[in-house]
Amino acid sequence: MAKQATVKKIELKPEGRRIEEYKGAVPAPRLAAFYREQVVPALMKKFGYKSVMQVPKLKKICINMGVGSATQDQKILQNAVNEMELISGQRPAITRSKKAIANFKLRAGQPIGCHVTLRRAMMFEFIDRFINITSPRIRDFRGYSDKSFDGRGSLTIGIKEQIIFPEIDVDKVSRITGMDITFVTSAKSDEEASALLQEFGFPFRKA
Repeated sequence: MAKQATVKKIELKPEGRRIEEYKGAVPAPRLAAFYREQVVPALMKKFGYKSVMQVPKLKKICINMGVGSATQDQKILQNAVNEMELISGQRPAITRSKKAIANFKLRAGQPIGCHVTLRRAMMFEFIDRFINITSPRIRDFRGYSDKSFDGRGSLTIGIKEQIIFPEIDVDKVSRITGMDITFVTSAKSDEEASALLQEFGFPFRKA
């Protein structure tokens, strides 16, 4: 009886460099290192946390831009999407209406805005630019109200003009549009959330 020929399995290795070789190639965001080295010890001392895991942290940043006039002209919405992509560095998702409203000539499922959610490195990069570059460009800026927390560790602020962001070319803006920015933290109280953002250098004013 003839013996069956054994087929030797050949494992193919992926071409290119291993992921370990890329470690350290891209520097970590400045505020990410600042959080570990400066913010965490400061908050542990202030609130008496026994573990590093108890220290609140920034979880995500949500940016929402409503464009009501997009019901009449979709080009306005496209411009808003392009501007938000420049501001956040990430392609936004389209927001659609949930129900029809005849008085506003609005149909269900019609695009009426855009939004983006930033996490990890993109989140730290955005808040760094927002605190140190964008906010000082606001006319007569005296700080953000510390009464805008929702009681669950999140802060929402309203921006009236997108042109305060240096990424936006004012000469190419056809329409002034505002937006809402929500900073979501893991803090269990407004006091802890406020202390966290203040350690980052967030400019607050007393309301």
